[in-house]
Amino acid sequence: MGTSNTYTELELVQGLRNHDQTIFGYLYDHYSPALYGVVLKVLNDENAASDVLQEVFLKIWRGIEKYDAEKGRLFTWMLNIARNTAIDALRSKAHKLDQKIQELGNDVYAHTSQLTVHPSVDHLGLAKVIEKLNKEQRTIIDLAYYKGCTQEEIARVLDIPLGTVKTRMRNAIIQLRNILKQV
Repeated sequence: MGTSNTYTELELVQGLRNHDQTIFGYLYDHYSPALYGVVLKVLNDENAASDVLQEVFLKIWRGIEKYDAEKGRLFTWMLNIARNTAIDALRSKAHKLDQKIQELGNDVYAHTSQLTVHPSVDHLGLAKVIEKLNKEQRTIIDLAYYKGCTQEEIARVLDIPLGTVKTRMRNAIIQLRNILKQV
């Protein structure tokens, strides 16, 4: 396969629907780094992220008929598949068992200052947008979006009231929306 070819979104979708392996190879080569970055950010485990990435591409290959261009771009659809698959893996019984076996410390606060978008997805511009949020909002967005935590789980992890989590989340989303309108 020549990597000099480029395809429009419509050509990618049609190729996938026709089970064109060249198109699928192109899609994998060009989109796997960004999707891997999202999966790795959720799982924080390179081996598990590699396995989940393979599952993501199988879901894309098998589920392309579910893609609706009117609801969003192909890349956004693929990102959602990657994020949801990673969250499913994170919540799976096997992963929970692995987590119980590992020594868990009470060091969540030591890591909250380091919660940022993974560099491999930085070409999306997410890091710069999220950096504009205050620390509390960044932490909430990271736990909710990349770690798949519910608002109740975030309240427990950060030891703050649920109402505070909801307010910070709402304010963060409003601020993100305003920032993205300016871009």
